[in-house]
Amino acid sequence: MEEILKIAVQKKGRLNDESIELLKKCGVKFNNGKDQLKVTSHNFPAELLFLRNSDIPNYVKDGVADIAILGENTVIEKGQKLDIIERLGFSKCKLSLAVPKDTEYFGIEFFEGKKIATSYPVTLQQYLDKHNINSEIHVISGSVEIAPNIGLADGICDLVSSGSTLFKNGLKECEEIIQSEACLVATPGLSGEKKAILDKLMFRINAVHTAKRSKYVLLNAPNDKLDAIIKSLPGMKSPTVLPLAKEGWSSVHSVIKEGDFWNAIDNLKENGAEGILIVPIEKMVL
Repeated sequence: MEEILKIAVQKKGRLNDESIELLKKCGVKFNNGKDQLKVTSHNFPAELLFLRNSDIPNYVKDGVADIAILGENTVIEKGQKLDIIERLGFSKCKLSLAVPKDTEYFGIEFFEGKKIATSYPVTLQQYLDKHNINSEIHVISGSVEIAPNIGLADGICDLVSSGSTLFKNGLKECEEIIQSEACLVATPGLSGEKKAILDKLMFRINAVHTAKRSKYVLLNAPNDKLDAIIKSLPGMKSPTVLPLAKEGWSSVHSVIKEGDFWNAIDNLKENGAEGILIVPIEKMVL
């Protein structure tokens, strides 16, 4: 019987949407009916398990799921010894302390003897211990932002993305505890066959990530400026150069990294490049 890689993902929410999108870009196709908790891919040896986010670390630790996509903050909070295989670059946020916006905040010492509401007591306690701060932690599931407004706590510890939720609830961020993003984790000691399937999936994920960080560039170059234009392209090994119908001109094709994009464009224009066309890359295999 063929081995199947069991992949746990968040049952619902933003992390679910972005996890499914990544798997689809990797060519892992499946029919996900409403309220299904388990589906099998029809073109890749994988099975998806839709689970509560807080339960996923235990399922992976116990081997019920082979790998999972979940927030790094959850891995840290649950304290399970899971192998982080890859940080995936989406669902980025941070776990921070916040206080009412009219509070005079003077540093972490503010929280000495204070009450803090949070859904992340383990991570918060580790941070307080690191700074030798004694606080009273109130564990709340959801809607942590309301705690200071109803007199339950002096501050909160919660995930922050844009900060708009804090602002709407009259709070301000005062201390960053950890940064977090979606990551791929695996149960320790995967079998050889399942490890081989995971390697195939990782190859596809890396191809998607490499493509996301790169742009395909096409441009027209006068032949007398061709050497300078090629030298100004910080891309892969060597660009493709093709003659144009117009005498004395060539078409140059290359790949540049997202971070080099604008500097490269400026250099290309300065060296006589024309008709510069930038095309997104869907997949890129190196």
